Amino acid sequence: MAGASVQAHHSTASIYDPGKEGEITGALSALQFVNPHGSITVTVTDDEGTMTDWVFTTGSATALAARGITKVGPNALTIGEELTVTFTPARNGAPLGGLRTVMRADGTVLRNSGGN
Repeated sequence: MAGASVQAHHSTASIYDPGKEGEITGALSALQFVNPHGSITVTVTDDEGTMTDWVFTTGSATALAARGITKVGPNALTIGEELTVTFTPARNGAPLGGLRTVMRADGTVLRNSGGN
């Protein structure tokens, strides 16, 4: 008898608003590349000097690496690196979201895996 693969996945629609998109620019302050989902934290400083940590849910470590988002190697993201992030914002206005893209200072755009 052939085996079948069944994959269950949770919806993020109750947390993030898929009909909206946000964008922030700041310094990368943390990376967690784990399965099934990782996260990146970007610290944004406003005009008054107030710093806010934005946390973005990513796809799996494997899917991110396939798209060039890594912690090691020649294309690795580095702590302190300036990034512009587009994301699906939290419904409650909290500084978190579902990662869509990361743009590096040189203009390189890295896309998150789908299906967060």
